[in-house]
Amino acid sequence: MLPALVRRYAGRAVKDTIVLAALLLAFATLVTVHVAIAVRLLARKEDRWRGALACLVPPLAPLWALQRGWRRSAVTWLSSVIVYAVALIAALR
Repeated sequence: MLPALVRRYAGRAVKDTIVLAALLLAFATLVTVHVAIAVRLLARKEDRWRGALACLVPPLAPLWALQRGWRRSAVTWLSSVIVYAVALIAALR
């Protein structure tokens, strides 16, 4: 009885550690890429208002990044949101 119980909780601890690592990595990536996009927009004279607005309305950042041709930043932003959402759902189960 006891070894089965220990195995069950040990497996759960490993799952919790992996989910926590995914949450942390995805959130850190999301924040970093979001700030990078906002700063790049703020640095452009004609897009300063967009950079400020992207700080207040986060979903606008990848849209404007795609419009500017910053595809890698936009895809990284979107993929980190997806990974974060999946990890959050896994953490809540």
